[in-house]
Amino acid sequence: MKKTILITGCSSGIGYCVAKALHARGYRVFATARTQESVDKLLKEGLESLLLDLTSSSSIQLAFDEVMQRTDGELYALFNNGAYGLPAAVEDLSRHALRVQFETNVFGWHELTNLALPVMRKQGYGRIIQNSSVLGFVSLSFRGAYNASKYAIEGLSDTLRLELEDTNIHVSLIEPGPIVSQFRANAVKALTKYVDINKSIHHKHYMKALKRLNTKGPAVPFTKPPEAVLKRVIHALESSNPKPRYYVTFPTYLFGFLKRIFSTRMLDRILVRSGKSS
Repeated sequence: MKKTILITGCSSGIGYCVAKALHARGYRVFATARTQESVDKLLKEGLESLLLDLTSSSSIQLAFDEVMQRTDGELYALFNNGAYGLPAAVEDLSRHALRVQFETNVFGWHELTNLALPVMRKQGYGRIIQNSSVLGFVSLSFRGAYNASKYAIEGLSDTLRLELEDTNIHVSLIEPGPIVSQFRANAVKALTKYVDINKSIHHKHYMKALKRLNTKGPAVPFTKPPEAVLKRVIHALESSNPKPRYYVTFPTYLFGFLKRIFSTRMLDRILVRSGKSS
């Protein structure tokens, strides 16, 4: 019997790469996406694909119920991946903008995880893999909403791992740095939708940020292809003792090391410079 995995955010980037590779590896993959256009594309490529909008409880429930129906109630793994970034200053974030960021990046993941857990408890095994970020443990300026959402995922995942300690359900966090994806294109849409750039005190910064975000190809050093994340996902799925955390890309290793040895003020100086150049 094939191991089944439900993946969110499969229209492009990491989710698309992982879904295709795991399908080729012999997994039964349920590749979900937010739009029908993306679902149709995935279906044409031979994947089982479903609509799943992380901002909608009814969409999450419908997709999960359909997976359960097709698998007779079995689910080996859940890979929470669908997310976006809003690259705005904290003082430019409205309550609504922050709420929408959390609806996709946190609340949808939490709701889906809580649907999967009773299934995994009943069958006696399971893997929950959360695609976090280097920005889940260090902060960069103008990333406040995204930082906060990833810090929240890290906190929920660490707590859940402790609560599942006496089960055969494993929780792993993957913490990538820059990865080739549609992330920057989606960030541009979010910035222009939720921030009045022309009225912001940070107008000059946003104009520079838009230029960087609209750059074709990798815009920052050490950018890796999504296959770098795939390697960690495979280990988290197939190891008898999966890691609680998987670093991906040099910046994640670097900042993980610096956070352990530097004081907060010393690290702040480095992060301020990094935020200006990335």
